[in-house]
Amino acid sequence: MLQRTMTRHTLETLCFDNTYARLPQAFYARLNPTPFSTPPYLIHANPAAAQLIDLDPDQFGRSEFAALFGGSALATGMEPLAMLYSGHQFGVYVPQLGDGRAILLGEVKNERGERWDLHLKGAGMTPFSRDGDGRAVLRSTIREYLCCAAMRGLGIPTTQALCLVGSDDKVYREQIETGAMLVRMAPSHVRFGTFEVFYYRKQHEHLKTLADYVIEQHFPHLRDVEERYVRFFTEVVERTVTLIAQWQAVGWAHGVMNTDNMSILGLTLDYGPYGFMDDYDAGFICNHSDHNGRYAFNQQPYIGLWNLSCLAQALLPLAEKEALKAGLDTYQPLFEREYLRRMRAKFGLAEERAEDDGLVRDFLGLLQGSHADYTIVLRELSAFSTADSALNEKLREHFLNRDRFNDWAVRYRDRLRSEHSRDDERRDRMSRVNPRYVLRNYFAQTAIEKAQDKDFSEINRLFTLLQDPFAEQPGMNTYALPPPNWGKHIAVSCSS
Repeated sequence: MLQRTMTRHTLETLCFDNTYARLPQAFYARLNPTPFSTPPYLIHANPAAAQLIDLDPDQFGRSEFAALFGGSALATGMEPLAMLYSGHQFGVYVPQLGDGRAILLGEVKNERGERWDLHLKGAGMTPFSRDGDGRAVLRSTIREYLCCAAMRGLGIPTTQALCLVGSDDKVYREQIETGAMLVRMAPSHVRFGTFEVFYYRKQHEHLKTLADYVIEQHFPHLRDVEERYVRFFTEVVERTVTLIAQWQAVGWAHGVMNTDNMSILGLTLDYGPYGFMDDYDAGFICNHSDHNGRYAFNQQPYIGLWNLSCLAQALLPLAEKEALKAGLDTYQPLFEREYLRRMRAKFGLAEERAEDDGLVRDFLGLLQGSHADYTIVLRELSAFSTADSALNEKLREHFLNRDRFNDWAVRYRDRLRSEHSRDDERRDRMSRVNPRYVLRNYFAQTAIEKAQDKDFSEINRLFTLLQDPFAEQPGMNTYALPPPNWGKHIAVSCSS
């Protein structure tokens, strides 16, 4: 059988097909990126993301690559624009947000017919900057670049990051930092807030245009379906459920789940003050600006539903209220089922049983009471022995109340035995869903501090590590250890 050879494009031959730029002018503002005042330079580039747009990774070494994705040049076919949207921020509606420090350069169409937005973050001021400078700092772009890689490695739907470009330009935040730009990729950057802006402006003709556009481009199986707007909303509910269930299962908090940070495609979008949990804490707040804990880890499922209710509200001119409400009503049972399905896999349970929810929740309670590390303990749980309790001593040492753990371990052992679980086979299955490595905040902080001295080796090391977080990687054992005490207390905020 002959294999099709993939075309590898240069920067000059990328194929642009800018469908969003064909929408009415009310959807965006056209403008070019603002170049840095100092020459941009490439910090890191992602071959896997380049493959999505058929771009030859050999292009990374060209000076034109850093110029193009550092805002100093445009490729043929790009039609730069800043997207308009609004949104509920910390529960309060803000009538106009939009791309305040990002510009959609254009949409690349690959050989498979897939379209990928090239979205340049840190590209300078736009009409939506709201008194901001439109820049991103090196610190925040490193955090986003690495977490895109981490989520992709974990199999969690996410935007991708093509490259990270640095500069010597000074940017003023809480302190003086250097500016950087990041190219974010996604099939679409339409958000819940993109629908909200036209609903609250009572521009229902634009709302319909947007819904029809999103369905045509990203839900084409619904284009001729009766009640397609309701069906579209229901599928967005399902995608959002799946996404947040994956966040909860892996122990990750977004930090700023505003409706303008919710992807219509169910992708993890806008990496700011995120955090993977170290010690398990159901009420984990990763954003030190979130004083009331609105976006705490255990609130994320509820906030997902709340945000979807805002989207349903925005779709009222296009669909019946009761039909949209019926879609919303599916959220909670879908989430409970999807989350528990993923947790069963993490616990190595092959069969579905009524007592599983209690078994999982009691274990999480033990973790919380012992300040035990979520990632490490679940990974070690894969080595649980159903035949010899003495072999479980290493796992038992993570828990302060050994008697309570022993009681739980007996329940778990009996549950595994009742479905004839084989320890070796179960260990393999659990190791494929319980990561050995996650992007802990202190890993990112170490990479940031080195990068501020123009040492990018830790970015490269972490990027490589996070490609396969489930496999044992030689020489990387230190990345699977508990964090030092200082590493557990790194403050991140919306500017991070």
